[in-house]
Amino acid sequence: MFKKILFATTASPSCDHAARVAFDTAKRYDSELTAFHVFGIPTRGFSQFARDVRTGETVTLDDDYLGWVKEEMKNTYARQLELHQKCTIEAIPGVPHTEILRAARKKDVDLIIMGSTTREEDEGTYTYRSTTGSTLQAVTKSARCPVLIIGRPVASAWGGFSNIVFGTDFSRAADSAFLFAYKVAKTFGCTLHLFHAYDISSVHSGKIMEQDEIEDNMMEAREKIRKMYVPRLKGFDDYEIDIWEGIPYVEIVKFARENYADLIVMAHHTRKPSSEKALLGSTVEQVVLRATCPVASVNRPDKIKDL
Repeated sequence: MFKKILFATTASPSCDHAARVAFDTAKRYDSELTAFHVFGIPTRGFSQFARDVRTGETVTLDDDYLGWVKEEMKNTYARQLELHQKCTIEAIPGVPHTEILRAARKKDVDLIIMGSTTREEDEGTYTYRSTTGSTLQAVTKSARCPVLIIGRPVASAWGGFSNIVFGTDFSRAADSAFLFAYKVAKTFGCTLHLFHAYDISSVHSGKIMEQDEIEDNMMEAREKIRKMYVPRLKGFDDYEIDIWEGIPYVEIVKFARENYADLIVMAHHTRKPSSEKALLGSTVEQVVLRATCPVASVNRPDKIKDL
């Protein structure tokens, strides 16, 4: 299913968790893996100088520097490269998200794997673990294939995909996410959880709801899942329907943890599908930062139809 995978990395400690998942996934599913690093942004036009994205230093773009960057990447991932031979190392200058998207299209990859941020944040600062990186934001909103995001150590992923949570808000954007979750579950023989978190916080701000009303709405959501998604499973019967109430990102993370999920699949955003201007949805972003398993952000149906 994942014939080609692009692992976008800075080859720094902030990408270590994503690297483990990328190499393990590629080896497990016999995929072609490209470890891809955009190391510098040209200072002006076609200048021979660039600003290193990790250090901020100005470097000379010549064959010696390019060779040094690739050698550093090979040293960083030496152990993983020994275990998976179908891997190539690529390093180029440019704007990170632009080059990642360009490479993904050119190589026609089925999956992009990234960390939730490309740099180490200082613990205790305002931004520490509160937002995803700008490169990730830009890639997820324009990628034609699913983007697998690794936010924290993911011990649950080492056995491959076997227990999938599809979180839906019933939006049109969730259709592509459902299709991806279903195809992964069917291909690899996974249990598929069709999950909806009924929001009793922001949606009903200033209003105290009776429990009977909450439960009626949850029953309505369950019926909506049965009508929207179950008929599209086409005989696949290893699924469960679950409706919880609360703050959506909190409930999704809790549900995934309690059910030992090794993959959460969600729509990139909850408004207009395929919008080039839409940011990573706040619920997805908070799930990414808190989940102990990989989170797949799906924005478009383009590649999913061919999986």
